[in-house]
Amino acid sequence: MSLLLLLLACALTCLGQIAQKCAIEGWRGQSTGWRGKLRSPWLWLALAALAGGLLVWLLVLQRLEVGIAYPMLSLNFVLITLIARFVFHETVDRRHWLGVALVLGGVVLLGQQA
Repeated sequence: MSLLLLLLACALTCLGQIAQKCAIEGWRGQSTGWRGKLRSPWLWLALAALAGGLLVWLLVLQRLEVGIAYPMLSLNFVLITLIARFVFHETVDRRHWLGVALVLGGVVLLGQQA
């Protein structure tokens, strides 16, 4: 159950980050002021996902030691990199992919303790 909650916290946090990116992309070239920007559904999705992620994270911290739980959030780095590359078609260099591989290795090692 703890692992599922941790994965849900990661997913919600990633969704929040991606929704922020979509909101800001939607604002490019927009001459409307803050009122128009506050009407962005992406902005509200980001806020809702990040709030949900926070609440789930609190449940995770009730069940896991912070020394185990917090490093597992580095999965966000991996997920966001994959989304940046394959959804937003951003360039990801070899060093970045090496970092992703190292993060995944660390998550696997820590996951064996959870």
